[in-house]
Amino acid sequence: MTVPDSARERAAALRAQLHEHDYRYYVLDDPIILDAEYDRLFDELRQLEREYPELLAPDSPTQRVGGAARADFAPVRHRLPMLSLRKVTTEEELRDFDRRVRQLLGVDIVDYVGEPKLDGLAVSLIYEDGALVRGATRGDGETGEDVTANLKTIGAIPLRLRDPEKRVPPVLEVRGEVYLPLAGFKRWVDEATARGERVPVNPRNAAAGSLRQLDPAITAKRPLAFYAYGIGHVEGWRPRLHSQVLEHLRAWGFPLSELIERVRGADGAQRYFEAMQARRAKLAFDIDGVVFKLDDLAGQDELGTVSREPRWAVAYKFAAEEAETVVEDIDFQVGRTGALTPTARLRTVFVGGAHVSNATLHNLDEVARKGVMIGDWVIVRRAGDVIPEVKEVVLAKRPEHARALKVPERCPVCGSPVVREVGDPVARCTGGLTCPAQLTRALQHFASRRALDIEGLGEKLLGQLIEQGLVRKSSDIYHLDVKRLAELERMGEKSAQNLIDAIERSKDTTLARFIYALGIPQVGEATAQALAAHFGTLEALTEAALADAPTADAPNLKDKERFPQLRKVPDVGPEVARLISQWFAQEKHRALIEELRRAGVRWPDTKAPVEGPLSGKTFVLTGALPGMTRDEATALIEAHGGKVSGSVSKKTDYVVAGADAGSKLAKAEKLGVAVLDLDGLKALLGAAR
Repeated sequence: MTVPDSARERAAALRAQLHEHDYRYYVLDDPIILDAEYDRLFDELRQLEREYPELLAPDSPTQRVGGAARADFAPVRHRLPMLSLRKVTTEEELRDFDRRVRQLLGVDIVDYVGEPKLDGLAVSLIYEDGALVRGATRGDGETGEDVTANLKTIGAIPLRLRDPEKRVPPVLEVRGEVYLPLAGFKRWVDEATARGERVPVNPRNAAAGSLRQLDPAITAKRPLAFYAYGIGHVEGWRPRLHSQVLEHLRAWGFPLSELIERVRGADGAQRYFEAMQARRAKLAFDIDGVVFKLDDLAGQDELGTVSREPRWAVAYKFAAEEAETVVEDIDFQVGRTGALTPTARLRTVFVGGAHVSNATLHNLDEVARKGVMIGDWVIVRRAGDVIPEVKEVVLAKRPEHARALKVPERCPVCGSPVVREVGDPVARCTGGLTCPAQLTRALQHFASRRALDIEGLGEKLLGQLIEQGLVRKSSDIYHLDVKRLAELERMGEKSAQNLIDAIERSKDTTLARFIYALGIPQVGEATAQALAAHFGTLEALTEAALADAPTADAPNLKDKERFPQLRKVPDVGPEVARLISQWFAQEKHRALIEELRRAGVRWPDTKAPVEGPLSGKTFVLTGALPGMTRDEATALIEAHGGKVSGSVSKKTDYVVAGADAGSKLAKAEKLGVAVLDLDGLKALLGAAR
């Protein structure tokens, strides 16, 4: 077959690009493209080589497993190659893989072992008579780098194996992944930022760079972790199943992921993939997919390898959560508090399983920190249902026509002046509730489930009510009637009556819900609960806020001396106290509260703090508690005199952690705060009685 010149030239260009990217990724630890973009180039080259076999060259990246060994470290030749894995991205491709495995083995169904695909650095550990003698990186799959001294600094890697009932082979090669947990990565970023040092790009690069330090003392300071996932060369032991190998590794002292699971056939594999995808955002480490390996080791041997990839394993990758695209413009969205949020209008890109054309830039300080300009190439991140965000700028691709963002002088919705106080990362519209954008969002918040909980009062209906002049503030909601509602588009009499009933039910609420519903800037649910618990009545809160108002601009006062009444509330700092004080200082806001009360909105005053065995103790709840909701756990603690806070600090006495606990647990461990599970909390209650 004659190879077109265009195909030959494209293949040569792709090989050159991929070689350069391999070098930057594996040797310099400084990639300039995303994994998804690399995979796209790699797949394009492999497709060309399949279509025109004459293009296949020994030095093609498709014939290699990875990058070259770094010259700074002694080379280590792997006794068995550390192979790369074939990638699939759809259920159809997974079932094709399973079908080929079954056909080659001549069986109807097989078992696989599913495991999360960690985004770290693959390593090989050689043990002789149970002692670690050498550790190496994967390198190009044939030859890696001797990083034994660095690997020995990782506490999760045993220097000598335990041998409870499972005799260790005289020679054992264990393979696994060195990675950086997300909590450790965040700590590193925070500390590096505070010191003005270079911040690592992502956990994978941070792990790779840490493991390949010439000074092991530097590696020892990095919060690296390790999971074992299999074996390589072994002498004196012939296991039958991969799942049995994992059991032995665990018994010998290796950490293994608790998420590893034996699954039956393609159906079981697909269910496992979907379960891992659902849990991905809550895991303590980055994963970019799952790996399935044939459990039967004899079957693995029979299937062998092809093109440096095992026929018996596959990597089923999640949809890319990051992608590159262009910022075509930046405009501003107006929130319910008047905050102008910069939003990037993007050249549409497929990322995180969806087509994305808009991404948040959070605030002006973030725009400045990231250096985003209109026309820039940027990396966009979207994880699950999380709002897409601009993660970083690809400076190497910045065009000459890129231009800086300018903050508008007038609100893009109502035309009111826009102001930005010194030190405030947010510019704000001064239109207040005369700004339609603020009014709609403020009313949505007021009626939301966690606030006054008016079922059926959504954005579209509010838009109609505002447009027709029926609602101009939250108290107007309580003067609606069935007749006027029934005349609205898609609202019939029955729907109108249902809404009136919901409005009536909302009149009976709690002080914390009412405070939250008012929409005071930066007063979320936890702060509203703290304010209600501390002051007990709305009158007391109002008096404290007004009493604090004169201290806002008092000269020669330190931050801790400002807002003395509001600062007595747990977790209320100077900025939140300032916003609360400013809100209550406005006559129109106090008048609105009176109108709502006259309309029938009511709540019982909060009881005085309960004296009990937990009096004086502050708790923070995180994660899912077994058999108990967060509200129930809060009620249990408060019923025994304790306080529940929304954030962890040095003043926290206990953190009660359930499943999938996140950053609060990590902060508690960093600060040395005692951590309890639900049984521990109940035991504490029992001991305190």
